[in-house]
Amino acid sequence: MKPKLEVCGVSYSYHSPDGETPALSHISFIVPAGEFLAVVGPSGCGKSTLLSLLCGLIEPEDGSIRIDGAAILEGHAGIGYMLQKDHLFEWRTIFDNVALGLEIQKKLDDSARSHLKEMLRSYGLGGFEKARPSELSGGMRQRAALIRTLALKPDLLLLDEPFSALDYQTRLTVCDDISSIIRSTGKTAVLITHDLSEAISVADRILILSRRPGRIKASLPIEFPPEYDSPLKRRNAGEFSAYFNQVWELLQEDFSSE
Repeated sequence: MKPKLEVCGVSYSYHSPDGETPALSHISFIVPAGEFLAVVGPSGCGKSTLLSLLCGLIEPEDGSIRIDGAAILEGHAGIGYMLQKDHLFEWRTIFDNVALGLEIQKKLDDSARSHLKEMLRSYGLGGFEKARPSELSGGMRQRAALIRTLALKPDLLLLDEPFSALDYQTRLTVCDDISSIIRSTGKTAVLITHDLSEAISVADRILILSRRPGRIKASLPIEFPPEYDSPLKRRNAGEFSAYFNQVWELLQEDFSSE
């Protein structure tokens, strides 16, 4: 069975009149269908560059990226991208915001409208269809942003620190909600985050990148007993601190070697 995502020997550098800045070097990994993968690493190690490569915004200088065995193309319909900010439009209602992608693709028929309304109800936004973004809390806005992304039925979700703009308490709750939603849909997801606790609480596996140019230092499977089936519960598990210390030590190796 082919993996959902396959990254083979990918390298990328930024070029300017002052010279070349390598961002990623010979990155290779696979993501099976349904896996929730988190990517962590020091600031500037190329995490955001990796997401830009995965969604086809930029092309690798070396190597290849495949989804379901096919080379990735710019604007690949099977990819959903959730950003740090919700980017909801104040002049549109919540329903019109979550329907925007379908509207642009001319797929907003009666069936799609019914599906969107059901998603809004299921994900805690029932009754807010006619509200404006400013009337919603930060967590509710992020749920709306996720619905907008899921409405296009992507095969692969790319999450670029989607909880970083929220206060800590809201961040914990929304992380719990959104990761549970993603798991319930069976989607394959790749999360970029600076928050090690967040990565451990949501992921099936964590990729740890080195300092720039980013290379894969380790691939760490994350396993908890079945009763710890949500991010908030995982944070209370005995295994949590052991994983945190393991990831922290791997990240610190680059600096201790100086």
